[in-house]
Amino acid sequence: MSAPTSPAAPAAPPPLQGGQLLLATFAVALATFMVVLDSSIANVAIPTISGNLGVSIDEGTWVITVFAASNAVAVPLTGWLTQRFGQIRLFVGAIAMFVIASWLCGLAPNLTVLLAARVLQGIVAGPLIPLSQAVLLGSYPREKASMALSLWAMTAVVGPIAGPALGGWITDSYSWSWIFYINIPVGVFAAATVWSIYHKRESMTRKLPIDTVGLALLVVWVASLQIMLDKGRDLDWFNSTTIVVLAIVAVIGFAAFVIWELTEAHPIVDLSLFKGRNFLGGTIAISVGYAVFFGNLVLLPQWMQEYLGYRSVDAGLVTAPLGIFAVILAPIIGRIMPKTDTRIMATVAFICFAFVFFLRSRYDVYVDTWTLVLPTLLQGIPMALFFTPLTAIILSGLPGERIPAAAGLSNFVRIFCGAIGTSVAGTAWNNRTILHHERLTEVANAFNPDYAQGQSALQSLFNVPAATARAMFGLSVDTQAAMLGLDDVFWASSLIFLAIIPLIWITKRYRSGGAGGAAAAGAH
Repeated sequence: MSAPTSPAAPAAPPPLQGGQLLLATFAVALATFMVVLDSSIANVAIPTISGNLGVSIDEGTWVITVFAASNAVAVPLTGWLTQRFGQIRLFVGAIAMFVIASWLCGLAPNLTVLLAARVLQGIVAGPLIPLSQAVLLGSYPREKASMALSLWAMTAVVGPIAGPALGGWITDSYSWSWIFYINIPVGVFAAATVWSIYHKRESMTRKLPIDTVGLALLVVWVASLQIMLDKGRDLDWFNSTTIVVLAIVAVIGFAAFVIWELTEAHPIVDLSLFKGRNFLGGTIAISVGYAVFFGNLVLLPQWMQEYLGYRSVDAGLVTAPLGIFAVILAPIIGRIMPKTDTRIMATVAFICFAFVFFLRSRYDVYVDTWTLVLPTLLQGIPMALFFTPLTAIILSGLPGERIPAAAGLSNFVRIFCGAIGTSVAGTAWNNRTILHHERLTEVANAFNPDYAQGQSALQSLFNVPAATARAMFGLSVDTQAAMLGLDDVFWASSLIFLAIIPLIWITKRYRSGGAGGAAAAGAH
């Protein structure tokens, strides 16, 4: 029996213009910024939240874990949800639910309620990032699609940078609840503005059957892998039975999920997108690059606070300059990208990333603030050249009805690789620190005259007993070992960025608005 013929798609609404376009861009970008910011703003407040709710810091970290896991499950569902409910209804509804979830987070009287609210917040946040891309692309004319992607990338980049500094300041100055309450006015404004402008520009919907098996498998393997990544370091990885079980469940669940989705008539996640060379190459390149970038972004302020004595707010301010060039260059990139091979721009970005991490690999324990800030400032340049061209490559050549699914799936892979990158970077730093600590202490014994002479000098200089001198030496070794271990991570990161450049060049060339333009054309 032949499938019924689907009705012809209605004519796409024309691009927005003038003040309406400006207001729409601001509202969509604000919603994006709100969600991206919330993924990192709670990190620095965990000790305060844990203390106020009467739980340990290890228990408090579940505030981050459950948000990441629920968000990771929801992101790849964007395409299916869009077809079922429509772009605008789903986007505005998700913003409204995010506001309610944020309000519940702020009101939470105990950890159980807070975790439940964070799960809801992560679920409704899932579709917002990929839909913001699709909505912006449908708002701009084809020739300005690159500008739309640049503006989106600017907000996506600045959010994780501003999160730690803003979260630290709010927590220190007011209450941890306000890191969630600030979403309420922002979300209400964004939802009201987007609905007023876009409610007559709704996309087509179809009543698709619910792929319950695919959804269940997605929840199982994504949640298992996310929890494994978040808790692996605390539980000593595969020396823990819990981690081993989670890994087995994740592997089996993932294999079953892929097989099911590739054979299901109405899959919950459209894995056939990976058949496209540009989607495959662009998604892998942006995901691996983001994993290395985000893993290091987490380690840098952690090291500054733990070994250099920086406050959380100060560490956030040191990383904040990353957004300066990203913001300045965003509109420029949007203008020049249609005239340039996007693969060249992405290659330049990866080379610049490699240079930035090479500069960081030369840090020592006496590093001053300017030396910390300079590579961070320069990193804003490749950030501007990184997101927009690769996003354009990923979405190039796809019809409009597949843009939300493609944006959702590519963002899912990127976000998940960010979680993997964080775990790998943290574990690598820990292992290299242990290695350097062993090497530095190999000769620290009473039979080494240099060590004995150094201990005597410490006792005489600071007028302290032998035990205190040994403790001072141990502290110095700990600091040096952590610095050398982090330098190794930076050096490896530099090499990885150079090694993944060929991934960019397996994609086809698109220029003169082809990449973003094709996507935008379909999005209209």
